[in-house]
Amino acid sequence: MPDVTAFQLFGYIAAALALQILLAGAIAVLRRRPKIRQLLTDTASQKTPQGAWVGWRDFRVVARTYEDPAETQCSFTLAPVDGAPLPPFIPGQFLTVRLAMDGQGEPARVVRCYSISDTPDPGRYRITVKRAIAPPGKPDLPAGVASSWLHDHAQVGTILQFRAPSGQFVFSPDANASPVFIAGGIGITPILSMLKAALADQPGRAAHLYYGVRGGQDHAFKAVLSELAQTHPGLDLHVFYAEPATGDVQGRDYDHAGFISLDMLKQTLPHGRHAFYICGPDQMTKALIPALLAWGVQEGDIHREAFGPQSAALKPPAVTASGPVLTVGFRRSGRTLEWAGQDANLLDFAERQSIPVDSGCRSGSCGTCETRLISGRVRYETKPDHDIAPGHCLVCVGIPETALELDA
Repeated sequence: MPDVTAFQLFGYIAAALALQILLAGAIAVLRRRPKIRQLLTDTASQKTPQGAWVGWRDFRVVARTYEDPAETQCSFTLAPVDGAPLPPFIPGQFLTVRLAMDGQGEPARVVRCYSISDTPDPGRYRITVKRAIAPPGKPDLPAGVASSWLHDHAQVGTILQFRAPSGQFVFSPDANASPVFIAGGIGITPILSMLKAALADQPGRAAHLYYGVRGGQDHAFKAVLSELAQTHPGLDLHVFYAEPATGDVQGRDYDHAGFISLDMLKQTLPHGRHAFYICGPDQMTKALIPALLAWGVQEGDIHREAFGPQSAALKPPAVTASGPVLTVGFRRSGRTLEWAGQDANLLDFAERQSIPVDSGCRSGSCGTCETRLISGRVRYETKPDHDIAPGHCLVCVGIPETALELDA
């Protein structure tokens, strides 16, 4: 064996140390990626994240940050009061909050759902809430009760009650399809969580984000998205301003004037199969989804979430439907009423009769309105996302099929 000089020996030792450091880094990345992949894979089996709690849990607001120049979108960082680790959520899921607000001499209880807008953290969750105002041309509609209360009253130190993360609009990686995220307005909140998960799971893979807002004052997470695009060369970011203001500069603040359209997707997306994740106002999803299907995108490659509570508030009055009149009993309220098809669902029916029922998403996803079905049958126009417990029903999307008695 030839003699080894001290200099050569030092070189061998340095190389070995460098190799050990590289291996340690690779192992750390690989250890983290299976956790992300396992979390995302849970979607396929619709598993509840391990460690999810039952009922309501107290959280303290530990930070609040406005995400847009107009200060209409506020993020609330939440830490569990009990200090126990939080279960990992699947990116795209939401939290259900119960607010006790002072009403006419007595507390008013309001339940709402808000998307988690960050990646899983065992010590924190973050939701982002847009202050809901009366829509343009409809000043008679009230402003958002819950969102206004959170913006005005939920400060650092405020205690709020939440259910465990829920929802089926979640990111599921597909090796054969590049993800395309499409967000309108506050729809960026679950999309941002999904996008970060996609980039963490496969940092070098192509991903596309199309984000539409009215103008620069409504542009949320601007610095965050810009940093993601700079640090991930595979991320193709397109920002749309529907009504650019005088100070909004194309090429600096936004990429395209107008709305997200199929024509723009055709021009900017590379050839190949894509999986679309869409969250935004009803008018956006109703325009894009049929266009994507007509373009040849498979239905299974289109994932969407509409704005449940907002959509419900703006839907037109129900039209009386033909069919038999059915009795619906509410045992705890001590009332029996007649269902004649004038309401879109049992929740609308109960609220019209001033019968209190907890609700959140109003779209069959969160399970807040799940009610024990004492007798009778309930049908659903479309299968709810929430897994309904035996002997229960979801009143927010349920319609009586027979006479009913509900434990409400």
